[in-house]
Amino acid sequence: MKKIYILFLLTVAIITFSVSCKKNEPPPPPPVATSPVFKFSPDSLKFPIAGGSHTVTDSMSGSRWDATSDQTWCTLSVNSSTSATSQITVTTTANPYMGTRTAKLMFVMDSKTVKYVYVSQAGRTTLYPNYNTTPIAPDITGMNSTAVQLAAKIGLGLNLGNTMEAPGGETGWGSPVITENIIKFMKQSGFNTIRIPCAWYGHMDNATDAHIKTDWLNRVKEVVAYCVNNDMYVLLNIHWDGGWLENNIPANNQAKKDSVNAMQKAFWEQIATTMRDFDEHLMFASANEPNTGTNNVGDPLKFATLLSYHQTFINAVRSTGGRNTYRSLVIQGQSDLMSTAKLPTDPTPNRMMYEEHNYTPFQFCALVGDANWGKMFYYWGAANHSTIEPDRNPNWDCEEGAHTTYFKMLKANFVDKGIPVLMGEYGAYRRDGSANIPKDLALHEKSVDYWITYVTKTAIANGVKPIWWDTGGLLDRSKLTVNDQRSLDAIIAGSK
Repeated sequence: MKKIYILFLLTVAIITFSVSCKKNEPPPPPPVATSPVFKFSPDSLKFPIAGGSHTVTDSMSGSRWDATSDQTWCTLSVNSSTSATSQITVTTTANPYMGTRTAKLMFVMDSKTVKYVYVSQAGRTTLYPNYNTTPIAPDITGMNSTAVQLAAKIGLGLNLGNTMEAPGGETGWGSPVITENIIKFMKQSGFNTIRIPCAWYGHMDNATDAHIKTDWLNRVKEVVAYCVNNDMYVLLNIHWDGGWLENNIPANNQAKKDSVNAMQKAFWEQIATTMRDFDEHLMFASANEPNTGTNNVGDPLKFATLLSYHQTFINAVRSTGGRNTYRSLVIQGQSDLMSTAKLPTDPTPNRMMYEEHNYTPFQFCALVGDANWGKMFYYWGAANHSTIEPDRNPNWDCEEGAHTTYFKMLKANFVDKGIPVLMGEYGAYRRDGSANIPKDLALHEKSVDYWITYVTKTAIANGVKPIWWDTGGLLDRSKLTVNDQRSLDAIIAGSK
């Protein structure tokens, strides 16, 4: 019995000691976290000046990745994937600029893990060839009008929009091929001036030397001739054109500035030489809507760069000689920076015009869906505010008084100082056939009529020449009929 008792005590002691030891043991280590797998090979790419394609391979442990490029000239074959491994083709266009350009491709896995692939592309090291190879002596025949005298001959204008500036050619955005009968119909409808927005960058047959295809130059010349032969005035420009000029106006980047000026010179030497024989009915415009700032406030440093582009334009056109020596030339800017004291230098006096566009307020004129910065306006004018939809009335100073002040400023800054002003684009468009139909449709229609008439009339009263933006909505180019009689009537009413 005593032995059994001793054995019992020994067992209890062993168990107690074991439990005590377990209490003093350190806790087990936490499980090791595995890092997410998200890799790219290679993670940097180099392209030659001519552009091309490279393949990047990725692997991931997540469920999805999404990708973006911060440059339009650098694109990806796919912008998302749910595969554990995939291949992405990265493609760059030819680099027409001087110096290396860069792009950054951002890949985001499961909305939180970010990786980058860096792209660089070689650029030009020399300027483009000289295309002013056949300059001729000045010829004033048919070019006797100063800019002021020429502007007095300009009546109502119409844009040949979404046509010669469309990617791939004039039918790329749905316009029919332009014929002389279309131009004649535009004249019969009350217009004596045609603005031809035109692209050139996409019509080079050799991007490395900025040579424009001869067929394209000749086709544009043919459309200009339709107008001039029917005693219509023509404004021919370099439009947005992929943004090579309009979105490349640096405040302080000499290499980019030199690149744009080189292309501006090469293009205008070719355009001006091709169009040189037209008389004063033809005007040239340096650009379209150059981006020198945001929120309608221009950057003076960017503006100085823009002036260099305008100066290159003037020098290139004048250098070709002939009638181009005396042709009226049009420049663009932002009126908070532009004035007659800040114009480029023209060796031919009194042959310069200024251009701005007017879609104020954009929320009423052209916005087609509510944006995070503002809702669409359906109504405009002090007497046209809706009580049914008060949230669709303008909520900032953008009605009659704002337009009156604006046009008076253009008159004082330019017209009164001998620089005619073209309202190269303007318009307000109806929402009577879209998903965004105003509840008070009759008041909306009345507002659009009123805006068109008021802006047209106020512009003309201040010496500003209005050129309506049309892509076929006002005049049907296929049927040669009026699509929007109310808008046409309002334009004509504003001219009287």
